[in-house]
Amino acid sequence: MIDNEIKAACKMINTSKDTLILTGAGISTESGIPDFRSPNTGLWEKIDPMEALSTSVLLNNPRKFYEEGFKLLTDMKDVKPNKGHIALAEMEEMGFIKGIITQNIDNLHQKAGSKIIYEVHGDTRSGRCTSCNNQVELNNLVEQVKREVIPPKCNRCGGILRPNVVMFGDQLPKDFNIAWDLVQNCELLIVVGSSLSVAPVSYLPQMASRLIIINLGSTPFDRQADIVIKERAGDALDKIVNELKKGT
Repeated sequence: MIDNEIKAACKMINTSKDTLILTGAGISTESGIPDFRSPNTGLWEKIDPMEALSTSVLLNNPRKFYEEGFKLLTDMKDVKPNKGHIALAEMEEMGFIKGIITQNIDNLHQKAGSKIIYEVHGDTRSGRCTSCNNQVELNNLVEQVKREVIPPKCNRCGGILRPNVVMFGDQLPKDFNIAWDLVQNCELLIVVGSSLSVAPVSYLPQMASRLIIINLGSTPFDRQADIVIKERAGDALDKIVNELKKGT
């Protein structure tokens, strides 16, 4: 039997002409990627983020960055998308959503087949030179680090290469500005697997005309939301896409 909240969400999705998705770590924990802030299990329980992933450490102590923080990023490369990612790709293909705004840097939306993705915290597919902005594949950095070339060097100007991930001390990429404009004009925003506690991404839901939140824990926007579904992201999205296929 399908929950009333799932039915109501499907009805809202069916009637919306412009729906966007905002995903956080909660959708990827089901693929085995730990999030950063959960008590006892979050990565920040074990590692100081200002030490592991900051531009200050990257530039002033690159060996520390490439031996600690960089490993966190490359550990994600072999992870597979789960049924939540796959459901969102299906919803896009069926024409129900116009794009995904994601806080995640794990590339799982791409692997699942989603096409329109705005990565507001960067990605772990590429890197760039801090001097000349030469863009390279992340494997370029990985191979140099394996050869003990730390920090990895740009083959164009000799500058330091860094991953294209938003770190502490960085500005957000242009994808965030695009996402900001899109949410202001969308008809429905569906938040999936985010506690909505990290600014400035946490400001996005307050601009949405209508709001659905799918998250196991509570968020600051639960009272504002039209529908709140407290389930695992994969389970809820799987139910939603199956109902949408029925023409609910």
